[in-house]
Amino acid sequence: MKKLSILGLFIFALISFNSCETEDDVVFIANEGDFAFTNSFSAQYILTPLTAQNLGERFTWNSPDIGVPTNITYQLQKSNIGDFSDASTVGATTANEIALTIGDMLIYAAQLGLDADPNTDAPNTGSVSFRVRSFVGDGGLESFSNIAVLNLVLPEITTTAPAVCDADQLFLVGAGVKFAGWSWDTPQVINCSGNGVYTGNVAFTNNVDGDGNFRFFTTATDWGSGINYPGYATDGYTIDSRFEDAEDGDNNFLFTGASGLYFLTIDDINKTITLTDPTPTGDCDLDQLWAVGAGLPDAGWSWDTPIQFMCEGNGIYQGWVNLSPENDGNFRFFNTATDWGSGTNYPGFISQGYSIDSLFQDAEDGDNNFQFIGTAGQYFLVIDTINKTITLD
Repeated sequence: MKKLSILGLFIFALISFNSCETEDDVVFIANEGDFAFTNSFSAQYILTPLTAQNLGERFTWNSPDIGVPTNITYQLQKSNIGDFSDASTVGATTANEIALTIGDMLIYAAQLGLDADPNTDAPNTGSVSFRVRSFVGDGGLESFSNIAVLNLVLPEITTTAPAVCDADQLFLVGAGVKFAGWSWDTPQVINCSGNGVYTGNVAFTNNVDGDGNFRFFTTATDWGSGINYPGYATDGYTIDSRFEDAEDGDNNFLFTGASGLYFLTIDDINKTITLTDPTPTGDCDLDQLWAVGAGLPDAGWSWDTPIQFMCEGNGIYQGWVNLSPENDGNFRFFNTATDWGSGTNYPGFISQGYSIDSLFQDAEDGDNNFQFIGTAGQYFLVIDTINKTITLD
């Protein structure tokens, strides 16, 4: 009986040992399929020292499904090569986000060998890859998110001397300037863009308050700084045939062409004033965006008189526009005139991470158009494709 008891204890211990060993080998497998970044990324990240303190990107992600509740640690990793054989940890957190500044990205650009000098062989653009590593405890239960590739751009430094004109800007007011009128609230501005040259896209009309008269001014709000038609004509300027002397009390300019958007050039060197088709003055993917819809009373749902928002800056489309909530206030932006298939609706911008002015909302109609819900009137609209904002002023 004593031998049997000893044998029984041995068998019990062996069973207990195997049981413990089995429990230690339990492994929970994470479902990595849904572990991914949840923020929207920009097409490119413009990096300058002056904006080093600004937010570059806020990485956010969801939590992997590991089947049991537990604390998870996350590491944001980057790779200059792209395959993460050179992976380095940017930061670690138990939350679901990590932010990087423009300054952080400037460091990564330097690691890539980028520079902003157009006279060197080094590129000014490059890409860095990011992913999130999640793990439990001291490194067990490891999984990785999808990979995001960020395109970094160092704007090339130019040494071209700034344009020189007698004034930095010229101002246009008058009934012939559609969004100005005879008021200093919203004068049209054309800038010095070359030595002795002023240029800008201007909406002219020959049917506002019964005339198309206007005048140029060298100083905002100063009526005494005006230059009328004879002021240029007697100085030997060749003036576009769509302008003439209004022969009113001030001998203003009179616009006699078809109402619309024009590119105005005043060349003080060659002494010419000319009108041409609207022209982009910035750097964008497209020369302009178009818009039509009931919310745009000057356009309506027709391609006869669409609204143009010209490229006027680095990734910026902008321009004056009349907006109205009447007749549902709906409209849409388009990449190509007359092409209904090139439209981008309200959710189209939201899905790209845009912040949109509160005077716009999703129309929730068949096309999920923009809907203007503000007070009817004229507004200055800006679409910033770099900072991803649509604003009204």
